Amino acid sequence: MSGTNRTGAAAAVVSVGGSTALPEESARDAGAATETGPAGLSEHVWRNLTAFVLEKNERRKEIAEALGMSFFRVKALRRIVDRPSSMSDLAARLACDRPYLTLVVDDLEKRGLVERNQHPTDRRSKIVTATPEGHRTAARANAILNAPPAALDALPAEELAALDRIVAALVARS
Repeated sequence: MSGTNRTGAAAAVVSVGGSTALPEESARDAGAATETGPAGLSEHVWRNLTAFVLEKNERRKEIAEALGMSFFRVKALRRIVDRPSSMSDLAARLACDRPYLTLVVDDLEKRGLVERNQHPTDRRSKIVTATPEGHRTAARANAILNAPPAALDALPAEELAALDRIVAALVARS
């Protein structure tokens, strides 16, 4: 679909849930200016996706409150559940420094969520593994993270199917 912007130039029209708007108009309504055309439209779509996921449906606070620990601790626990690791490997996977990770793992250990065991081939190293309680806590975090927001559940089936195809294509190209 196309329309014209304030200057009379052709512009793509965004249609979501039956309403249509020029990208420039929706961005202006949101307090930001955008260019028209494919680059401007992709920026507009990206801003909307970012707002939807990171602002309107940000789950970090919800998880932190539900589990009584920082989101970073939950993230570390989920990584440990996925793959028991040495501290250095875990620090690399979490992109954090080892002293901070030591504090995080100490806390998870005090909570009974992880344990350190001797590395099978390197006596100088320990492997951090999740306890059964750690697995249950990570599963609870995953359930919160994986629950779709109400706005997504409210989409008609055909729009949800179209969105699924688009997101799958984006993932495949990344």
